[in-house]
Amino acid sequence: MPNPNATAAIRSARDLLLSAGTDGDRARRDFRWPDVGDTFNWATDWFDEIARGNDRLALWIVDQDGVETRMTYAQMSARSDRLAAFLHANGVRKGDHVLIMLGNQLELWETMLAVMKVGAVILPTSTMLDTADLQDRIDRGGVAHVVTTVGETPKYGPVTGGFGRIVIGGAADGWTAYPTDLGDPAPADEVLPTVATAASDPCLIYFTSGTTSRPKMVVHTQTSYPVGHLSTMYWLGVRPGDVHQAISSPGWGKHAWSCFFAPWIAEATVFVHETPRFDPAALLAQLERAQVTSFCAPPTAWRLMLQSDLGSRPGALREVVSAGEPLNPEVIDRVRSAWGLTIRDGYGQTETTAIIGNTPGTDIRPGAMGMPLPGVSVTLLDPLTGEPGDEGEVCLDLDRVPVNLMAGYLGDPERTADALRDGHFHTGDIASRDEHGQLTFIGRTDDVFKSSDYKVSPFEVESALLQHPAVAESAVVPAPDDARLNVVKAYVTLAAGWEPTAETAAAVLLHARTALPAYERVRRVEFAVLPKTISGKIRRVELREREVAAAAAGERIAGEWRDADFPELRAGGPRR
Repeated sequence: MPNPNATAAIRSARDLLLSAGTDGDRARRDFRWPDVGDTFNWATDWFDEIARGNDRLALWIVDQDGVETRMTYAQMSARSDRLAAFLHANGVRKGDHVLIMLGNQLELWETMLAVMKVGAVILPTSTMLDTADLQDRIDRGGVAHVVTTVGETPKYGPVTGGFGRIVIGGAADGWTAYPTDLGDPAPADEVLPTVATAASDPCLIYFTSGTTSRPKMVVHTQTSYPVGHLSTMYWLGVRPGDVHQAISSPGWGKHAWSCFFAPWIAEATVFVHETPRFDPAALLAQLERAQVTSFCAPPTAWRLMLQSDLGSRPGALREVVSAGEPLNPEVIDRVRSAWGLTIRDGYGQTETTAIIGNTPGTDIRPGAMGMPLPGVSVTLLDPLTGEPGDEGEVCLDLDRVPVNLMAGYLGDPERTADALRDGHFHTGDIASRDEHGQLTFIGRTDDVFKSSDYKVSPFEVESALLQHPAVAESAVVPAPDDARLNVVKAYVTLAAGWEPTAETAAAVLLHARTALPAYERVRRVEFAVLPKTISGKIRRVELREREVAAAAAGERIAGEWRDADFPELRAGGPRR
């Protein structure tokens, strides 16, 4: 049975945030996480309740051929009911782990709703994974069922395990066909399972992007993501009736942030333009045609858009935001000049929803990621002493555990205990706080390094490098050095029209010399395609290891340019 008290509590908390609008101080002061009670299921207690008789578009997908799929809230509720009955009839039970490996297609959204309705646990999974990755997820994740497309089934041929298999888009040996009649009225003998889930029961398990080690398995409850994304909704600035678009790949937490929970909490339309590769011109055309009101993209997408022609602001666009990695001030300035809109940065992790952000109406300080979002208490702790201050590791105070924090890491109590030690959740990220309470990202605890006894923030150096027209993207790491402990090394992906020549290297090194203080001076540069996780995050750990290995072998990396190679830089030249 639905929990009307939970529905009312979420609506009240949501409406407070909506009414606060651009008054972030009021939102932070007055917001309280809703009490949904002991028994709660977001799909039945929120989505189905707001979907009842609701003909507003919930989902609008345009594929690369221009074929459109449009589903109202009422249709999504009915289709996911029928799919829940199908899943239950095919052995999916409360607590089962269901791996969902789908692209941006209707079945992704209705399967997530249906799995929640039967009380099973969703394991979102990227279609970019290979057989070895899938075997790892199925083994460590305790997967009982898999839902994927016929084109992905060959990857599962060598995968071992007694899991159920459901396939979309065709037949495959050993796989059960996904139903194609979900839009029809339910037959009289179809039974919708009634499953009660505790608010603390698991709902989703996300695999982290694995930038430094084997992916962790993050467990979220029926409330931590489903209700916790109230903070994300406020940061996005999405409102009832909006059309919201986010550039995000299924399988990663950010997709659930901006393409599922947050817009559907707001009763907005999720708009998706699905293409095989990122196409800035096509994206801009769709922003205008679909009258998108709020748009979220990671920094990489914003940088690619800037290499194209942004043109004038899409007519209905009101909010533009970015998350995933810190956004460089240069990007913010260029978009503001072109569109008259300021990209608002935000911050969170797979383990949380959005916890820090520049909210609508914020007086944004370039480079700052904003202030703690409503319902979140952030403390900066010195990584060595544990003392609070205005610079340190971003930590969440657990005196009152925030709703939007994970339950822990699946099968890893030691890592869970370490992340939740000393009364705080430790993010592993370093930030500083200014006199206005604005937080600025400095780097991962393992990314920040010392050079000649000065602390170097890779993000600060990368932001300065991005101001040079040759630099499309960069990753800064320490290169071991006998005299300075480390020197600053920049791996640079060149912008279109630039060649990896000595002249380009000299230009980039000279720019860094004039744009940065002496202790952050880039002394080595290499032109390369940056190694990334399949979620798009730069694997700086791989670059660091490469530098350490070269230093240990006493070798200079082929293709590397050093400031000592250029007389004009050896002689001194301008510096900040």
